[in-house]
Amino acid sequence: MARPAGPERLILAFGDSLYAGYGLDRGQSLPDVVQVRLRRDGINATIVNAGVSGDTSAAGRQRLAFVLDNLPRKPDLVMLGLGGNDVLRQIPPTETRANMAAMLDELEKRGLPVLLTGMKAPPNLGPEYVAAFDRIWPELAASHKDTLYPFILDGVIGNPALMQGDHVHPNVQGVARIADKLAPLVGGQFKDR
Repeated sequence: MARPAGPERLILAFGDSLYAGYGLDRGQSLPDVVQVRLRRDGINATIVNAGVSGDTSAAGRQRLAFVLDNLPRKPDLVMLGLGGNDVLRQIPPTETRANMAAMLDELEKRGLPVLLTGMKAPPNLGPEYVAAFDRIWPELAASHKDTLYPFILDGVIGNPALMQGDHVHPNVQGVARIADKLAPLVGGQFKDR
């Protein structure tokens, strides 16, 4: 697909397997599909996929500055999506919150706008864990004045037609469904700039 005219928008997609495209072919990851949608909508966007399967919020925190320092230039937007592996490993929500807050602080210090793609805990982890975990993203987005997509797997998880056999990662159709909702939010970041 030809790149549209207009200023080039560099977007960093920094996250885990949900960004990396676990179980999908090259070009089918969520950042790839969002990039296609943005270009189709006339936004000259290039998304750098820095998704690493298996990354926890702690692992992301360790590599964030390195990734930012090695981009060709300062990104116009950072999509930040971590936390899924934290919940799978039942890492205490206080640790996840501290790591996510540290990453948002680093991005804020660098003057980078953020689109936070949130995560939610499954109900079987108990009401206390779920309540503490699910509050992290909305509260951090509000305190850092960042845009929030509340739950990256919204409308996809639990639907076998949209998920891979592991019931954790979206398939091609699931990624398309997420991108349909996410791309307008990403594109909206460039309306006034």
